[in-house]
Amino acid sequence: MSFITIRNLSKSFKKGPNLITPLQDLSLDVPRGEFLALMGPSGSGKTTLLNLIAGIDSPTSGDLEVDGRDIAHLSRAQLTKWRAEHVGYIFQLYHLVPILSAFENVELPLLLTKLSRSERRVRAEAALDLVGLSDRLDHRPTELSGGQEQRVAIARAIVHDPDLLVADEPTGDLDSESASSILKLLRDLSTDHGKTIIMVTHDPRAANAADRTLHLEKGQLLESTPA
Repeated sequence: MSFITIRNLSKSFKKGPNLITPLQDLSLDVPRGEFLALMGPSGSGKTTLLNLIAGIDSPTSGDLEVDGRDIAHLSRAQLTKWRAEHVGYIFQLYHLVPILSAFENVELPLLLTKLSRSERRVRAEAALDLVGLSDRLDHRPTELSGGQEQRVAIARAIVHDPDLLVADEPTGDLDSESASSILKLLRDLSTDHGKTIIMVTHDPRAANAADRTLHLEKGQLLESTPA
C-alpha cells in the first residue's frame, strides 16, 4: 500500500474571467520513505501538487490519501490539525524569526502542543543535534550561514516527528557546497529515519539526490525517472 495515493487529481481556480487549471487528472503513488523530486517549468503545477499533498490547499476534484487518510475532503480546520501532526514544511528562504535563537525557532511549533517546557527542550535539542547544530543553539539567524539557517529550518520541520516532509526549492538560495550538505541531510532523513520527502526543484543536481524524479508540464505528469 502506498503512503501517498493520488487518483485523477485536479485543481482549478478563477482568475478574472478565466479558469486556470494548474493540475488536471493526475494520478500518482508514493511509497513510504521515498525521496521524490518534482521538476518542471514555472506554471507546470509542481508547487500546486506539493501544496495539495501537504494539506495547504484542497483539490477541485479527485482523490488524495496520505497514510490511508483521505485529506482531499477534510475541512480547513481538519487540515490544519492534520498538518500540525503529520507534515513538516521546508521553505527556500527559511522563514526563521530573526530575533529568536536557533533553539527558540525550532521550539516554536511545539508551543502549540501540550508538551511541557522540559519535553519541548529535549525535542528541540534532539532535532538540532540531528541536523548537526547542537553547538549553535543560542545563535540567532544573523549569526548563521545560509546553510546553517536551512538546517535550523529543517530541524523546525522535523521537531514534531512528522511522517511527511515537503520541501519547496530547499537549496535554491544556497551555494553549491551548502546545497550538497542540505541534500545529504534530506537523503539521510529518508534513508535512516524513514521520512517520506517531496521536493520541488529546478536544479537537476538537486533532483539527483532523490530516489525518483517526476516531470510535470501544464498540469500533466510526463515521465518518471529514477535518480
